Amino acid sequence: MCTAITLQSKQLENFFGRTMDFSYNIDPELYIVPKYYVWNNVLNMHKSYDCYSFIGIGQESDGMLGFFDGVNEKGFAAATLYFAGYAKYKTQSDYIDKEPISSLDFLHYILGRCGSVEELKEILLEICIVGLEDPVTKTVAPLHWIATDKSGECVVIEQTETGLKIFQNQIGVMANSPDFQWHMTNLRNYMDVSPKQNNDAYWGKIRLKPFGQAAGTMQLPGGYTSPERFVRTAYQKTHIQTPNNSLEAINACFHIMESVSIPKGIVITNRDTYDYTKYTAFINTNTCEYFFKTYDNTMITSTSLWDNYTSGTQLISLGKLRRPVKFEKIKQC
Repeated sequence: MCTAITLQSKQLENFFGRTMDFSYNIDPELYIVPKYYVWNNVLNMHKSYDCYSFIGIGQESDGMLGFFDGVNEKGFAAATLYFAGYAKYKTQSDYIDKEPISSLDFLHYILGRCGSVEELKEILLEICIVGLEDPVTKTVAPLHWIATDKSGECVVIEQTETGLKIFQNQIGVMANSPDFQWHMTNLRNYMDVSPKQNNDAYWGKIRLKPFGQAAGTMQLPGGYTSPERFVRTAYQKTHIQTPNNSLEAINACFHIMESVSIPKGIVITNRDTYDYTKYTAFINTNTCEYFFKTYDNTMITSTSLWDNYTSGTQLISLGKLRRPVKFEKIKQC
């Protein structure tokens, strides 16, 4: 369970981010991956290298480093979300003439190789995505991906039984299952939702008055299923005032995600584990800045690729995301 959005400011800066909602124990870190970094492609049994440097949130488990989201030096950003019941991967033998990339490595691969959404479209013609068991869930995780760049163009990549497809995402929102086209069709059920106040109505001689403000939003769904989160997020991001600058944009992004952030205990899986929002992160694709907050610490923390990049070729860890609860105390001067 995750939600992702893009949002542009009046200065045409493109912001991209997501909630990381998960029912398994994860302990993610921030990494800087330098240009020309060499890593193991587990399917090809040979080394791959990154053409671009990037900053991303990921986790290393059992010697395998997987990324959840990130942005590279060209302003190309992407994230991985769950796609249960719909993702269907191919085997290496299905595509003899294409380079196999494991589903766990796909995000790393495109962040290191794509300078824009247009380059992503070209690369997708040359590769096939093969399912691989991950060390956290011990399953072949069903995944799909959202990507954007500095221009604000946004796409969704999904591999289902009909093959690998890329969809233009003009609304700049993504959640989990069903597939992206289903979510876009479902928005038509909510065309009457409005930020404006409803007028009084008459049922025969009975006058019905709204219960104060926000009556136009009563039709919005309030649960935490993927379709409900998609609709709620799409409505909010398309109806807020356009942020004037980067500060207003980041503030707006985190406020939008408040409505889909899941407190611990609200959603319990059939494994009797809590599915909740581990962290929320946003990226300024123009400056390669990261802004994030965690479940235990809601203070927004920031860092950037350029503040930490070195000319070396070794992976750099900026430390764990997990932070203890802190409070700002006010004292009389």
